[in-house]
Parts: sequence; structure tokens; C-alpha cells
Amino acid sequence: MDTRQLKTLLAIQSHGTFAHAADVVGLTPSAVSQQIQALEDELRVSIFDRSTRPPRLTPSGLQVIEMAKDILQREEDTKASLRGDQIAGTLMLGSVRSSALNLLPRALVQMRQRYPDLKPSLRISLSSPLIADVAAGRLDAAMVAEHVGFPNALRWSPFLREPLWLIAPASMASEDPIDLLNTRPYIRFRCAVPLANLIDTEVSRLGVVTNDVAEVDTIGSIVTCVRQGLGISVVPHVALQEPEDIGIIRLPFGTPQVTRQIGIVERTVSPRGEIISRLHSVLSELCGEYGVERSSSGQ
Repeated sequence: MDTRQLKTLLAIQSHGTFAHAADVVGLTPSAVSQQIQALEDELRVSIFDRSTRPPRLTPSGLQVIEMAKDILQREEDTKASLRGDQIAGTLMLGSVRSSALNLLPRALVQMRQRYPDLKPSLRISLSSPLIADVAAGRLDAAMVAEHVGFPNALRWSPFLREPLWLIAPASMASEDPIDLLNTRPYIRFRCAVPLANLIDTEVSRLGVVTNDVAEVDTIGSIVTCVRQGLGISVVPHVALQEPEDIGIIRLPFGTPQVTRQIGIVERTVSPRGEIISRLHSVLSELCGEYGVERSSSGQ
């Protein structure tokens, strides 16, 4: 199997037609067709349904696409390793939204400045599919909250342990979090993520009955609603990093104050282990007083 064929195949997927892919890879359209035909003959599958215009990927073709991505990344990683340049190549990353919004882009910018040959590729999703993609090898690592039931083939290393804050606009000033939760309009974080369950569990444990005025599925939008005076809510520390957040009242949430952790999940045996370790260090530094150093065991 020729990796040039695989690169051509991915170019067709990215650019939609054989003709556009030919321009990208520097071949004639007929040469592109010949490469794909040779690949189909070798694999004994039909990669494209040629009865449509432009040709459409078949179910087998979609499998070949995933195989091609994996082979080409392994080729790139091997070349980097043989050059003695471990901090190079493509790093396939995933992240939950709450950490990605504030921490991860800054970390990736620092990584790119320190290691110009490193090319990160980022996907934002929920914890469960990200964990599954790391286990399957579709991602090198992912930034996820503390989770129940990591597979044995994965390890999770926290880089952030942060407190949760009850936040309120200045017009709703009070020194008693329980009084605020019982009497003020409440903006509920409604999302299928561990953080939402953590907040709801503590609210129930405190025995308060909230006066819900909104259900919002992103932390950033909750902070905006509170800033504009709609009500109170509970958010993690990392969400309060913008200058305009200075005017928001913050009170410890929970007794004792509740914390949550975010970390990197990766395969226990990974060719990208050195890069992931460097990324963990950068993320920990950016977290300041709430950063967690990576243990030698990765736990």
C-alpha cells in the first residue's frame, strides 16, 4: 500500500472531487483516478460509488478513510521519532467545552511557540465520546472532567483542581450563600456533563429549593446571564477569568466548598506520551494556584 494513494484519498475527502484533489496533490485527474483504482484493487473494496457525480464514499470507503488517517499519522510519528524530534507531528486532541473555552487554546498557543513542528488538531465534544475516541486511538488524548469508569487501558492525570463559586450580580449582594440560593432567581446549568450533576447534588444536599428562571447548557452563557443581572448561579473558577467578571460577587459554594478536577486522559501505552506530558505541564502552569503537577505514574 502506497502512502501517496492514502494522501490522495484524504485530499478527495477534504476537497470533494477528484479534480480539486488533483490540484492539491499535484497530479492530473486521470492520475488521481488511477491511484484510487489501484488502492481499490489492492484492498478488494469499492471506495467510491461512481454512479453519482461527484463520486460518493461507500461504507467501506469510510472505513478506508479512517485507516488512512491512522497510517499517515503513524508514519509522521515514526519519522519524527527517527529524527530524534519527539515534539513534532500531529497531536490529535479532544476537550470538553468548559476547559477548552479558557485554558486549552492558550496552552496550544504556548505549545506551538515552543515546538513549531507540532501540529495540534482539536475537537470539542462531551466527556463520554472523547474517552471512547481516546481508547479507540482516534484521539491521542482528551481534556475531560473526573469521570467514573475509565477503561483499564487509559489513565487520567488531573492538571486542574478548582473551587466552585456561587456567583451573583452586585445588585443581589448577600454574605449568605444559602439565603441567595433560597431567595434569588437561579440559573441552572443543564447539560449531560459531570459538572452539572455535581452542582445539582450539592444543591440538594444543602436542602435549598431554588427559584429557577433559566436552564442554560454552557458555563460561558451562564456567566453572561449573571453579569447582566438575570439571577445567580454556580460556576467553576476557570469560568471567571475575564476582566469584566471582577464586578461579579463570588461566594464559596458548598460546605465545605466543592471542587472539581479536569485532567488529561490518554492511553497507558502511547507514542505521544512525551508530548502529552509537556502539554500537561503547560496546562498546570496556566491554572496557577489551582494547577496540579503530573505524577510519575500518571495518576
